[in-house]
Amino acid sequence: MSNAFDVKQCADRYVAQWNEPDPATRGALIRELWAPGGIQVLIDPPEAIRDAAAALAFPVPPLEVHGHEALDARVTRAYEMFVAPGEHVFRVAGEPFVLLSNVIGVRWSMVSVRDGEVVGGGLDILALDGEGRIRTDHQFIGVS
Repeated sequence: MSNAFDVKQCADRYVAQWNEPDPATRGALIRELWAPGGIQVLIDPPEAIRDAAAALAFPVPPLEVHGHEALDARVTRAYEMFVAPGEHVFRVAGEPFVLLSNVIGVRWSMVSVRDGEVVGGGLDILALDGEGRIRTDHQFIGVS
């Protein structure tokens, strides 16, 4: 991912997977975008998970999914929660950027379909393999 076109295309396809309504198309997109052993790490999990961990005297755990099947389940659940009801879509926010060779940053927003208002967002740091597929995705929700 050495030029701006490739980085933008990668970011657009990354965000598109979260909005894809067709399960078969979504699964195919995940298999195209992600390396077979790809990992997504949710760095700052939801408050309920942080509270439950704290109640057990555990540090705040990052949440991880590994491989195409788990990534498909993760993306599908996010789609069901946020996009399928017809209230929100995800969009790339600003220009994606290169941090290092084969490491890019993608800012995204969750936008209200009704009025276009940004209601959430975050930053994903994607490390890509030699074929441009995602090896690791460190997701920071609420970071702009």
